[in-house]
Amino acid sequence: MNIKMIKILLKKELLDVFRDKKTVIMMLVIPVILYPAIFIGALQVSAAISSRMEEQIYKIAADTKNDDAFYSRLLLENNAADDSCHLEITDANDITDYKTALENGDIDAFITGTKKDGKMCYDIYYLSSEANSEHAKGIILEIFDEYSKELTEEKLEALGLDSHAILAPVSYEEQDTASSEQSLGSILGSILPFMLVISLLMGTMYPAIDTTAGERERGTLETMLTLPVTNRELIVSKFLTVASIGIISAFLNILSMSGIAFYMYQIVDMQIDLQKFDATKFLPAILVGILAVLAFSLLISAVTMCVTSFARSYKEANNYITPLMLVIMLTGYIGFIPNVELTPTMAMAPVANICLLIKNMLVFKIDYMTVAIVLLSNIAYAVFAILFLSRIYDSESILFGDAKSGFQLFEKRSNLKKGGVPTMSDVWLVIALTIVLIIYAGSMLQLKFGLAGVLGTQIILLSVPLFLVVYTKKDIVQTYGFEKTGVSGYIGGIFLAVGMFLLNIVLSNWAAELFPESAANVTDTFSELMDGNFIFVLFVIAAAPTVCEEMLFRGLIFHSMKARYRVSTAMVCTAVIFGIYHMSLVKLPATSLLGFILCYAVWMTDSIYPAMMMHFINNALSVILSMYGDKFANTVFYKDELMLSDILLLAGAGLICLTIGSVVLTKTRKSEPRNRTGL
Repeated sequence: MNIKMIKILLKKELLDVFRDKKTVIMMLVIPVILYPAIFIGALQVSAAISSRMEEQIYKIAADTKNDDAFYSRLLLENNAADDSCHLEITDANDITDYKTALENGDIDAFITGTKKDGKMCYDIYYLSSEANSEHAKGIILEIFDEYSKELTEEKLEALGLDSHAILAPVSYEEQDTASSEQSLGSILGSILPFMLVISLLMGTMYPAIDTTAGERERGTLETMLTLPVTNRELIVSKFLTVASIGIISAFLNILSMSGIAFYMYQIVDMQIDLQKFDATKFLPAILVGILAVLAFSLLISAVTMCVTSFARSYKEANNYITPLMLVIMLTGYIGFIPNVELTPTMAMAPVANICLLIKNMLVFKIDYMTVAIVLLSNIAYAVFAILFLSRIYDSESILFGDAKSGFQLFEKRSNLKKGGVPTMSDVWLVIALTIVLIIYAGSMLQLKFGLAGVLGTQIILLSVPLFLVVYTKKDIVQTYGFEKTGVSGYIGGIFLAVGMFLLNIVLSNWAAELFPESAANVTDTFSELMDGNFIFVLFVIAAAPTVCEEMLFRGLIFHSMKARYRVSTAMVCTAVIFGIYHMSLVKLPATSLLGFILCYAVWMTDSIYPAMMMHFINNALSVILSMYGDKFANTVFYKDELMLSDILLLAGAGLICLTIGSVVLTKTRKSEPRNRTGL
């Protein structure tokens, strides 16, 4: 690559970005002006509300005429003795309907009391939905609690007893051994990582949109591609632009939040004498935090550019990036969850690893091995994202796709032409809608009907995409891959299925060690489903997914992606979606790999039928092992923990079966040329 050319392109991209008002607002105005204004304004509003609540006069309805109702006199006496207690006592007998009076705001609380066995029992009626009524109830309870304590002490002393020894038999003092730096770091560790992640995302979002979808919408991308520069140089310059803007935005946010924190510290310190802390102790956390921000900025810049590169306009790019924003925000909340450790495995989890690393550094938990894993993993993910981005810029069908790739589901059906496969916009909509239905409707069906509910979930997987295909007049055979194949295709599929099942045992054991809680939940859920008739269980767990899941994933999704992207990209994307659909960390590696092998079988045979057979074999073997596990006790197929010899045996046998299956499927290719793209 020509470094000089990259510098020229970088300068051009930076100038274009800084001319965009949205970028300037997100990078400068929001952190430098808006954040301080919001925090300071919120403090002032909170102080004003608190002051108003303290000065507010609260109307209390109590029985003031009954001599036994000393609680009204108690309230009056406290009201006279305490200037901060603003109560207006009215006679409860004048209130005909206390509920209506509370709702109309005529009173803030209503008190009644009766004497039982020489003891007064109170009923305090209030309206929790009204702030004044809630606050009035708190004042009344505080007065009554204090008076109850005084009466108790008087009665004990009248009996010649030590009230303090009886009421407080255990004396203790809290001794916090954490230093002031650790206490402050604990508070910052929950808030600061999340704010950093969000600020980096917001800082990179608009530059990423402008340098990708913005150029396509302005029509300048074609001009850029005709310049005497390579795609790699163009991508690197755009990537460095987005990453630079993200880093600048993040550090401006840090400075702004630091200024706000210092301001609040000074305000509180003037009111109460706070314990001083040594800021120099945070230097290691600051240095590692800077490195983490740099590494994460590379990742988030590459990912946002990959997402926005598929959009044809600024508006469309905003729609595409919204799900990414939600995922990152939800993952960033991990810093607020207590007792989540930064293990070597967690150190490789994007977004979460950055939040946990900064949180650990702020409380002085330093493990340089995990620091290295976090930084290197983010850089590695960024490299993979950049390589994927380069593939996008090498694909004219993605960069210059026409409107036919948009939503057809919302078009008038009479305007649609028959044939072909669904557009990717429609496919992504179906994926999102299906996942939402599975989470809500599927979960409710399974909770209420058990195994029959699982069948209902499979029907959802079948019906939603089938409606799309029928409504948009797509070719069902082409979309789902309903093509005939030779006997060798099924033979090869059997070998692949057996090999994949053996490897899945190894992967599942490995994943169970990493995520033991998730593994336990999966085991419990699966055990509940296995409690039934073998034929019905086999039909629901093995036969139904064979049709429903295959028609969705290896049918609609894979064939639609294969028509738009490279086969390898379609395989990987379909496999990942298939793994995510099962919504289990412990099942993700095995199901994703299974999804990839099933896609491979469909591509090699041009038919979905071998994949259906393979899916049935995999699920049927799982059902047999679960329902008749005692028959396989102490074998490599049914062990809680695998020995190294077991792993080698299963992995070796699995790889041999996969190799044989691949060789057999290769021979099933038809002699006539087909519309294939290389892996």
